[in-house]
Amino acid sequence: MLRNWITVIGFGLIAAINTSAYAKDLPDFTELAEKHGAEVVNISVTQNVHADPSAMPFPGMEGDEQMQEFFKRFGIPGMPGQSAPQQDYKSQSLGSGFIISSDGYILTNAHVVSEADEVIVKLFDKREFKAKIIGTDKRTDVALVKIEATGLPKVMVGDPAKLKVGEWVAAIGSPFGLENTMTAGIVSAKGRALPQENFVPFIQTDVAINPGNSGGPLFNLAGEVVGINSQIYSRSGGSMGLSFSIPIDVAIDISNQLKASGKITRGWLGIAIQEITKELAESFGMKNTNGALVASVEKNGPADKGGLEAGDVITKFDGKAIITSADLPRAVGATKPGKIAAVEVLRKGAVKTLNMGIGEMPSETAEAAQTSKPAPKAEANKIGLTLKELTPQQKKKLNGKNGLLVVDSAGAAAQAGIRRGDVVLGLNNSESQSVDLFNKQINAIAIGKTVAVLVLRGENTLYVPIKVTK
Repeated sequence: MLRNWITVIGFGLIAAINTSAYAKDLPDFTELAEKHGAEVVNISVTQNVHADPSAMPFPGMEGDEQMQEFFKRFGIPGMPGQSAPQQDYKSQSLGSGFIISSDGYILTNAHVVSEADEVIVKLFDKREFKAKIIGTDKRTDVALVKIEATGLPKVMVGDPAKLKVGEWVAAIGSPFGLENTMTAGIVSAKGRALPQENFVPFIQTDVAINPGNSGGPLFNLAGEVVGINSQIYSRSGGSMGLSFSIPIDVAIDISNQLKASGKITRGWLGIAIQEITKELAESFGMKNTNGALVASVEKNGPADKGGLEAGDVITKFDGKAIITSADLPRAVGATKPGKIAAVEVLRKGAVKTLNMGIGEMPSETAEAAQTSKPAPKAEANKIGLTLKELTPQQKKKLNGKNGLLVVDSAGAAAQAGIRRGDVVLGLNNSESQSVDLFNKQINAIAIGKTVAVLVLRGENTLYVPIKVTK
């Protein structure tokens, strides 16, 4: 009896805790493991790699599939000063997946199988099958593969919308090749937006997820799959309690499209957007940071034809409120191409509603304009920018748009992140037509105020908030 009690001593207090009673409040995952473990598969991938010294794995790690998967997924470069062998080799990696239909359809991550020359699926009962890749979608990191088998145990699909922060969840997969490993934790956050992942409202958990877990299921306590384990944040290569899963409803929608046509169709506006910071909100005279700021509009794209302009703030799309910039790509992407959608924008302090036809997202983005290196003789303006007007050839690459080449950046502009080679396209809602006009506009800004400078850098345009300090 006494062994079920522990004594806690601290700060002059003595407390007895009944560990047996405490244990009764914890969830029991044994039934989940027994009933649903057979629905999870191990995925082994082989890729024939052409030797590239800049991209070769660490010497001696060519066959270490767990480390290879980690380095590939999280972008860790090779050790400096070590040369790679100059020969082709076979790269192997491991992942996880789960069965969604009894006739052999399996969901996993796109990053697990997209580069594969051969995919082998190993079932719970140790049977192995060569799998066919039905399709992959790198934008959501979802892939659908098929094995020739029947009568397979399939997962039950849950509703991620019903998940609550703090709710217990569990993962089953093959971390570091250890098959059918279960780990558990809680939902830490929902609807999490991650850099470069515009179409997925991730479920964040503290479940231990490691290399090899990729593509495996995230279960709720009812034994329903609510997500696909996709990413982790880690500085060590192992779990640090920050794991991210793709909601299963997103994945099922992708798998249905892949099964039907082998490709994904998404709505598209042809714009670049960015988050609205407090500084940008101040520069545009906004009362809050809600909405998505339009940084650029592709010429002749759906948004351009619909009247959308750089500097507009989209606050509502097709009846859905846009609270953060991450809300917009998901809403647009889920809209059927060809539909006419009402887009509510804030433009120079006034609310406008634009009706525009939704296009189909292209598979590749258009090539952006590149600027040449200048050698001007000019003086820095009030915020530290030394500018030069573009040549006719440079303007041609910008589809005839006006812009000012950044010759040098210092002071407030440099601190804000503007650098040499950038192209300044506008100030707040005004286009930059000449160096003199731009500098006059800057000189008219009172000290202590924040301005939003629209900048083109490589393929990307963004507004940079700069506080005028002199």
